[in-house]
Amino acid sequence: MQSLLALDLPLGPALEIALRDCAERREAFCVLDQRLSPRRREEELSLLGATSVLDENGRYERPEGRAVDDEIGLVMLTSGSSGEPKAAELTWEALTASAELTQATLRSETPPVWFPCLPANHIGGLAVLLRAVLSDATLLWTGADDVERASREGATHVSLVRTQLARFDVSSYYRVLLGGARPPKQLPANVIPTWGMTETGSGVVYGGLPLPGVEFMAREGELCVRTPTLFRSYRNAPRPQVVGPEGLNWFPTGDAGEVTDGRVRVRGRIGFVINTGGEKLWPEDLEAVLSSLAGITDVAITAVDDPEWGQRVIALVVADVKNLDDKIRATASDRLGPWAKPKEIRYVVAIPRTTNGKIRRSELVNLH
Repeated sequence: MQSLLALDLPLGPALEIALRDCAERREAFCVLDQRLSPRRREEELSLLGATSVLDENGRYERPEGRAVDDEIGLVMLTSGSSGEPKAAELTWEALTASAELTQATLRSETPPVWFPCLPANHIGGLAVLLRAVLSDATLLWTGADDVERASREGATHVSLVRTQLARFDVSSYYRVLLGGARPPKQLPANVIPTWGMTETGSGVVYGGLPLPGVEFMAREGELCVRTPTLFRSYRNAPRPQVVGPEGLNWFPTGDAGEVTDGRVRVRGRIGFVINTGGEKLWPEDLEAVLSSLAGITDVAITAVDDPEWGQRVIALVVADVKNLDDKIRATASDRLGPWAKPKEIRYVVAIPRTTNGKIRRSELVNLH
């Protein structure tokens, strides 16, 4: 057993140095969210079980922490978009596999130069740093909002979420990985939509295709994965698994989808599918349709129990104009079917999202 070091450092060179030290010593680590209140920070430390903390003033011990097994490299909280986050344990072997797979897939003639701009307490942001620590990438450090400047100064690769893609000109990058929320339908040629989760050690599907060595199957509509980047277990629970037809163990992702001719289509979290009038509606499908309407800047779909329909579809809309109800309902019916028409439309100031752009669906029902 070994200690678990919490890195309480901002995104920057000092964090890279600390990660390299952990990798050299094979010391397990986690990364804290720099934006949290002191109270929430203590809650996060407790969930992670950190035994010590390293910040800009030095290192101190936490006697209430819990040791981890020797092969563990990272403990990271899941995004929490569907409720309380869980602490996932990933081995050094899995972290290295993730870094090397991504590097091999995205390189040109020379190793990538990555610009880190996503929070390192999420797997998408941390994975960028680990591609330099555990593989042959280089990191270019400037301010986190200097996305365009970084490409002018030599960065060739960047990982972004949807809001950043809309805000910055990324045409100078060789490759842009886009994660978090569902991507826009129209993407520049250098932008690759990705799918992954904390449990898979970052993205394992690029542009609908699994990375080399990553396998998917659909079991009763749920996507299951086998990958060398997979986490070992949760901090307080074993890794869920299902046995495939060939007798191998697979990880059930909790996402619904299909695998057709090697391509993976992700429909959304199984727990959020809406059953209305005997029909299934995936919130992500309706959100993608409505987000294309002029005047709508953001949208989220949820539902409440209804004695007539089973569940009543509710659209939460951030819009530049009002009175879009008729257009929203007509578009939903035309593109998806009459069951997709929202029974209620609420105009709100903002949609609650995680820092990597995912909708906090557990908070939607009470939003007005």
